[in-house]
Amino acid sequence: MQNNNRKVFDSLVSRTKIYLAIILILLIVICIENVIMIFPSILIYAVVVGYTYYANKKRKSEISETLQDLTLTVDSAAKTSLINSPFPLIILETDGNIIWRSTKFNIEFANIDINTYLNDLIVDIKDEIESGSTGNSDILTELKIGNNMYKVMGRYVNFRNKDKERKNKKEYMVILYFIDDTENIKLQKEYRDSKSCVGIIMIDNYEEIMQRLDAAEKPQIIAEIDKEIYDWANKTNGVLIKSDRDRYVYLFEQRYLDDVKEDKFSILDKIKEIDTKEKVQFTLSIAVSNEGSTDKEKYKAAQSAMDVVLGRGGDQAVIRENEIYKFFGGRVEEVEKRTKVKARVVAHALENLIKDANKVMIMGHTNADMDSIGSCMGIYRLAKTLKTNAYIICSENTPALETFMEEVKKDPEYEDIIINREVALENIDEDTLLVVVDTHKINYVDSPEILDRASKVVVIDHHRRSTDFIEDATLMFQEVYASSAAELVTELLQYAEAKIDLKTIEAESLYAGIMMDTKNFTFKTGVRTFEAAAYLRRCRS
Repeated sequence: MQNNNRKVFDSLVSRTKIYLAIILILLIVICIENVIMIFPSILIYAVVVGYTYYANKKRKSEISETLQDLTLTVDSAAKTSLINSPFPLIILETDGNIIWRSTKFNIEFANIDINTYLNDLIVDIKDEIESGSTGNSDILTELKIGNNMYKVMGRYVNFRNKDKERKNKKEYMVILYFIDDTENIKLQKEYRDSKSCVGIIMIDNYEEIMQRLDAAEKPQIIAEIDKEIYDWANKTNGVLIKSDRDRYVYLFEQRYLDDVKEDKFSILDKIKEIDTKEKVQFTLSIAVSNEGSTDKEKYKAAQSAMDVVLGRGGDQAVIRENEIYKFFGGRVEEVEKRTKVKARVVAHALENLIKDANKVMIMGHTNADMDSIGSCMGIYRLAKTLKTNAYIICSENTPALETFMEEVKKDPEYEDIIINREVALENIDEDTLLVVVDTHKINYVDSPEILDRASKVVVIDHHRRSTDFIEDATLMFQEVYASSAAELVTELLQYAEAKIDLKTIEAESLYAGIMMDTKNFTFKTGVRTFEAAAYLRRCRS
């Protein structure tokens, strides 16, 4: 009896129990005041408890029925939505067993062998599961089926298989939706393709050649050059504007950039084929860029790329894309000709490359001498002036540098600046600019491994080109008529736009490099050598 009463009270909600307790207390009080009311009170309380239990049970039953109806309705709606899904839908197991396909799935892939694609998807899902996922997980990937691109979405769920033979194997059920994303991808591609590329075209030796042509021949030659360039630009439906006598601005849509690459700037050869009575040859320098959110920014990037092309000697083209320079042409034999104009152009191009870099590493040749280390010191000061971190790679402390290294150690600034190849290899990344000085040979640099890892390389050298030269240098400043690499670096410091304040140790190391290679100004010394030496002497005072 007590157990039954306990069950009755346990089934009631807590608020009802409180009310019953209050009624009980009131009835007890009444019975104490009037003993005759004991039996009626017991009867009344029993009726109240019985009614309360009945009403509570009925309410719970109604709630249960309502919830059941709601669940059935939801299940029915879910099943209807699943069957009539607007997207192709499939339910399968990771062992390849297909449980169910929607009508839309069967219609969408009626003429395609979909099993091949499903097998590849299952392999990818299994790889994801084996990589560490054990519970429910989302699936999101892109898949090309036929001519359309689909975004595959869904989940895989771990379940227990009732088959005794496979009871111990972990099986997964996969529900996949195939959303046709073809139009969206086409719109994205159209948006990218419609972006503009900006190019600059320059006639390298315009003034020099025009002075050598007859007055009657000049208009004809100019017209022929213009026609060739305009015809070439029309292949990409581009806009070509002649901004100066020897300069053109070229705009075209990015959709044609791959065609320009495949063409390999054939205009370079066509211009050289233009015949003149004086048998002189025209050459072009071309720079194209798609970097920047506006045409103005792309034009500035093209200007920086043009500085690099001119610094490499002209007669070539470059495409600057994602901070990577890709060069074309430049196959004609160079004529060694040292001019201050070239030094200024190279200095400007080098400054732009340093500004774009995250860090600069400077490397000379093996068995470093004063010309090599002095040149490194000069480039280091240029980089620091442009607020770019720079490091000098010097793996061997040769006898020729003992006194210099002792002096360098006295200045705390250089404590962590001169590093060996091991430290350099740990810290080099894709945003590092490598400057190689006093050599252009792949196997003669301080560390060929660092050269292989560098994505952008600048070479500054005064030796004659050998067969194992660094081919893919972004910027090459190689002047065989210079006395030393230190002289070339000093010229770059002189013509740099930034104001360079050389420390005494840096000026002295550059001066020592010139002194060593010229044998105290008695060998291979010219006017430019003395100008560089005078500049360094002024920096020491």
